[in-house]
Amino acid sequence: MSWIDWIIVIIPLCFVIGMAVYSRKYARSVADFLAAGRVAGRYVLSVGDLAAALSVITLVAGAEQNYQTGFAVGFWAAMTAPVGIFMALTGFCMYRWRETRCLSLGQFLELRYGSKFFRIFCASLRTFAEMVTNAIGPAVAANFFIYYLGLPHRIMICGINLPCYVIIVSLCLFLALVIIWPGGRISLLVTDCFQGLLCYPIFVIIVGYIILNFSWSGDIAPVMWNRAPGQSFMNPYDISQLRDFNVFALIVTLLGSILNRAGWIGNDTSGAGRTPHEQKMAGVLGAWRNGMAWVMILLLAIIVITFMTSSHFSNTNNRFGISNTAIRQSLSAKVLQEAVPDAAVREKVLAEIRKIPAAVTPEMFQTPMSQQQNLDTPYFNAVRDTLGDTPEGRYQFQKYRSLYQQMMMPSVISKIFPAGMFGLFCLLMIMLLISTDDSRIFNAASTLMQDVVLPMFKGRLPQEKHLLYLRLSSAGVALFFLIVSIFFAQLDYINMFTTIMCAIWLGGAGPIMVFGLYSRFGNLTGAWCAIFFGSGFSMLGLIFQRNWAKSIYPLLEQWGAVETMNSFLETISAPFHPWIAWTMDPVKFPINSFEIYFISMALSVGGYIAGSYLTYKPYNLERLLHRGAYADTPEVPAEPWTPRNIFSKLIGITPEYTRGDKIIAYSVFGYSIIYQIGIAFLMIVIWNAVSPWSKEWWTIKFYITSLLIPGIVGIISTVWFMIGGAYDTYRLFADLEKRSENPEDNGQVFQDNH
Repeated sequence: MSWIDWIIVIIPLCFVIGMAVYSRKYARSVADFLAAGRVAGRYVLSVGDLAAALSVITLVAGAEQNYQTGFAVGFWAAMTAPVGIFMALTGFCMYRWRETRCLSLGQFLELRYGSKFFRIFCASLRTFAEMVTNAIGPAVAANFFIYYLGLPHRIMICGINLPCYVIIVSLCLFLALVIIWPGGRISLLVTDCFQGLLCYPIFVIIVGYIILNFSWSGDIAPVMWNRAPGQSFMNPYDISQLRDFNVFALIVTLLGSILNRAGWIGNDTSGAGRTPHEQKMAGVLGAWRNGMAWVMILLLAIIVITFMTSSHFSNTNNRFGISNTAIRQSLSAKVLQEAVPDAAVREKVLAEIRKIPAAVTPEMFQTPMSQQQNLDTPYFNAVRDTLGDTPEGRYQFQKYRSLYQQMMMPSVISKIFPAGMFGLFCLLMIMLLISTDDSRIFNAASTLMQDVVLPMFKGRLPQEKHLLYLRLSSAGVALFFLIVSIFFAQLDYINMFTTIMCAIWLGGAGPIMVFGLYSRFGNLTGAWCAIFFGSGFSMLGLIFQRNWAKSIYPLLEQWGAVETMNSFLETISAPFHPWIAWTMDPVKFPINSFEIYFISMALSVGGYIAGSYLTYKPYNLERLLHRGAYADTPEVPAEPWTPRNIFSKLIGITPEYTRGDKIIAYSVFGYSIIYQIGIAFLMIVIWNAVSPWSKEWWTIKFYITSLLIPGIVGIISTVWFMIGGAYDTYRLFADLEKRSENPEDNGQVFQDNH
């Protein structure tokens, strides 16, 4: 990096650390440390959540997934949008959660299901799934910086040859602890909000640079259309042969977003809102805050596809002075240093890879690409053939392919961004890394402390000790992240891996949380059945995925059961072809993560209903939600349904809404439902049912709906949220200053609390 890039990175980073240290004076109680005193405003919550939700792993995973699917599958994702919008507008789960006033998920589970052991078990299961899933975040980020900055895999310090990967992961986790330790949730909120405010203009600059340097009609569109039948990147009616990230994956994502709306609730900002209404409005604003961020993520993936598969960049005679063949060569060589430890074998593989450029001709760039045959295929074939068809060879190839696909984005971006832009993107990645890692470490640590350790104390835990234990648990989780990052090998697409790991908890959590908040029907027996069947099946699927290439498939070969198993899998998946196609593969488990997740959710719902029905006993929800006779203050009377207010009530508008709140709600509904669903989706579907569009029409459509309009909305939301976020941060400190403490508000549940 140049000196300009270093200045761009270092100055904002120092300011973030300074804000975290300053926030320590406001963390006087457990409720302050865990939930920012429950006085946060909607904008500081919304902007902070943007920074905490986006991450290095999000960008890498987004580029990796879009490299396989392009625009086309995303068109059908519009089907899922109305559900998300209505959940945000109505405050589904979030409003009721804030009404419970619980400081953690476990506190809610113990109050709702009446079992301390169930609280501890579920908190342990969720934390295990959460920590292992999130532990790959620093791992992916470390690899990102190694490939983006061109760092060696090992570095010599004081005569000791140390792995650069471990050093970067350690630095990442240390930075996260520096943010967490002073003020807990307060530190996270103010630093995440500040980083979010910095991210907005960076998004705009990066999007502007890409648009100026890549022609939509000359560079991007021709590449996106150069696809084999059934695997189009532009025509959503020609995607039947896409595997893994397809329409079925969208359906599973939709169902999971509803059923597991409250799955991760509790130890995040969901309890920090000033009121339940303010918490709800932060979720409504979420529909606007992400505009430019998702445009940037999509464009990063698209320019990687364009650069790596366009004949315009097949030699060094282009505006960036480097060829896509050179990037594939250097990327393969760097990945093999990690994937193949034996130097002799690695050199043999590299020798085969070096032969590939001579075979690349201009005609190859004009041949329709597919998931099975593309410009990366010769590299995959060379590595797999050279490593051999042994369990160890399959495992090393699986690791090579995963790292190759994940690190393509930083390898390309580092070569096409000039000085200044290079530093801005590096700063963005560091901020997204910090804001994500610190939140995930804190969430896991607070779950462990509040729901595993705290219930073991018989009496009230002194506040000073409680705060100390929370800080120490954060250090323990960071150490766990470090250990997992060092020893855990990532063998699948990132989104696939996170789906199956999260399913260990989410596979059984959905009905426990949703029915627990909305139904008097569910009980402890049903909750245990949901965990046993849903989470149990996900765990089984994970074991098969992790051990397939090295152990399970070789064992099936030894038994002579491969053909029988293949016939069985093809038979039961045949009714769902082509979206679900199960066939035996020596490298990859036939059932993907989305399919395992779907089966788990179905089993958990069935188990919860059956178990609760067999042991039915109604539960007092009013007490849990502090309603009716249990309300602390007079409740706002419910507004009756009338012809004049039916629309307002359907989109969640209540008497608590001010005129400004109503404008925000109507604008979200108008943009998301009327424009995105009605005009940009349903009208196009109807039009194509009558008269299918040509390539030119689809090209124009995606330019307008994926870049032009979201870009305009993103610029407006950038100014809007920067002003709102700055004001709410100031108000947060003012409200914390005058907030009165309640030492008993620490998440402990005693018998008189039931």
